[in-house]
Amino acid sequence: RFIEDPEVVSVLRHRAAITLDARRAGSIEMTRERALLDQKPQFLWPSSSVLVDLARENRVKILRDQVILNSPIVVYSWDKIAKGLASSGYARAEGPQRYRLDLAKLLRAVLENKSWSDLGVPDRYGSARMRSTDPNRSNSGFMFAGLSANLLAGEVVTAATLSGVEDRVAAIFAHMGYKPSSSGKMFEDYLAGGPGAQPLIIGYENQLVEWVLEDEDRWRRLETAAPSKPVILYPEPTVFSAHPLIAVAPEADTLIDVLMTREVQEIAWSKHGFRGPLGTSTEPENAVVKNYILPQVDQVVPMPDIRTMLALIARLA
Repeated sequence: RFIEDPEVVSVLRHRAAITLDARRAGSIEMTRERALLDQKPQFLWPSSSVLVDLARENRVKILRDQVILNSPIVVYSWDKIAKGLASSGYARAEGPQRYRLDLAKLLRAVLENKSWSDLGVPDRYGSARMRSTDPNRSNSGFMFAGLSANLLAGEVVTAATLSGVEDRVAAIFAHMGYKPSSSGKMFEDYLAGGPGAQPLIIGYENQLVEWVLEDEDRWRRLETAAPSKPVILYPEPTVFSAHPLIAVAPEADTLIDVLMTREVQEIAWSKHGFRGPLGTSTEPENAVVKNYILPQVDQVVPMPDIRTMLALIARLA
């Protein structure tokens, strides 16, 4: 949606006579699938900095790479579930619509097959579970796999320490059942399914922000009609989903320069909820958005290196 924004299209055209013919592909697919790379794209734009190294592993000739946008990985849930998690020590409220989440503790509870009642949510049946996208096809699942491995290892996991946690990460993902290939599809399913179908899902912070800003009245209708209110839980620590633009052809070097201008960065934040290259943001102007997001996300852990991540997602395949 960001690169299709009429304001972004206009800036690219007037500043640098750039018109984009962009095609959608999964972040992992675009950096390693020969069928896509053999189409000789001028640039790649995955959703994780670690995937720049994956592109190099697959012999992509990178002229330049630059993080353009950032969005932290978050957990989307519902107010009744979040209040239960807070009451049992898994989360703490930062307001009615946002919480800080002890994700390491929650992952251990999932591995121990604890019930929702054990987590302070007595009106839900069965054992607690989370859902993410497929880590071999979608970046949010890929990022969540790396974050989970880090938290279970107690440090940034490496090739040397992966064997100690990979089975537990695999168990968490196996417990999820079906995992969609699209983060956008998962977020739409979350909003449509409600707390019964989608109690805890992994996503990007900007997804909610963009959805609200696109149609605030639609969001207010959702809040009014839903049996439970949407909330964001910020894992502590989390990982940032950085969006590095990889210039493969010289023309893309100019594209990077324009996207890094203050004008475009302000559009990215004010209309689409993307924080800047350093993960910072200004205070949201929209009152609804302001109630949901944390002004600063300070507890951030690096992703494992690409070789460790490739071994991990191969285990999860």
